[in-house]
Amino acid sequence: MAMALYAPRLGYYANNSRKFGPMPSSGSDFVTAPEMTPLFARALAVQLREALDATGTDEIWEFGAGSGALAEQLLFELGDRVRRYTIVEVSMALQARQGDRLAAFADKVHWAAELPDVLSGVIVGNEVLDAMPVKLLVRNGGEWKERGVVWDGAAFAWRDEATGLRPPFEIEGPHDYLTEIHVQAEAFIRTLADRLDRGAAFFIDYGFPEREYYHPQRHMGTVMCHRGHMADPDPLADVGQKDITAHVNFTGIALAAQDVGLGVLGFTTQARFLLNCGIAKMLVDADLPDRAAGHRLIAEHEMGELFKVIALNRDDWWDACGFREGDRTERL
Repeated sequence: MAMALYAPRLGYYANNSRKFGPMPSSGSDFVTAPEMTPLFARALAVQLREALDATGTDEIWEFGAGSGALAEQLLFELGDRVRRYTIVEVSMALQARQGDRLAAFADKVHWAAELPDVLSGVIVGNEVLDAMPVKLLVRNGGEWKERGVVWDGAAFAWRDEATGLRPPFEIEGPHDYLTEIHVQAEAFIRTLADRLDRGAAFFIDYGFPEREYYHPQRHMGTVMCHRGHMADPDPLADVGQKDITAHVNFTGIALAAQDVGLGVLGFTTQARFLLNCGIAKMLVDADLPDRAAGHRLIAEHEMGELFKVIALNRDDWWDACGFREGDRTERL
């Protein structure tokens, strides 16, 4: 998965294809919330401004900035409250596009290929955890194996081998079962937490708490590919030409943060988070296209329920506005 997504020049995020856009006619593969409507960033900025004030910082760190749409909108909304906006981006192709889009904010925007030893500020990652490589575990006949990829001389194929790895949650029943463990995403959170001296982090992504993630009925796993605004379940076809994702185990993210001293500030659905941040009032004042897009962000059958927001903090806990109603931290 790491090679398919990030191998230089060949990986999906390393090549020059267009990835983000609202319609397949644009040549894009999928759309994220910032491309749908600026209302997403406007609501998120309410929480980020509060977080900057609560932590006494003046820098935003964004991981995986994609097209640069979210950065552009947040920089506009936050204005002088942000002294520096640092983007951590592994794709040089995307970094170049972000640079073009953010030229008006050149005095504030900087790029980093890796984390510094110590950082402070407010961190944001929208749909970044789902793109981190996972390990596949498969249970057949009661025996757990790790599923890997081999080249059979003509095509990529699956190969299952014995392993001592197990899902973090015991899965009831004797039936065959395919799932993922998120070794890299959790290691990323531990590294981030270890280096965050002062500040908070907000991650928005699709996924579940552990008990839902490893539910006995979710026996086919969550790995999915995206190309041309269509989804398919076969990551071995058209390698490097489409996105590969897996849903996020938010319990694992919370535990990884707590292992190195970060607290959970809140956890809730995207719908509840955006409503808490005032998107309902913004929708009243918006034009029809933004109202329609904004409804998709909060509708239960669209992005509102599947997408979650988790916030982690280094400093003292505060009553963050995005989680004041509908906080689900107890479900992690």
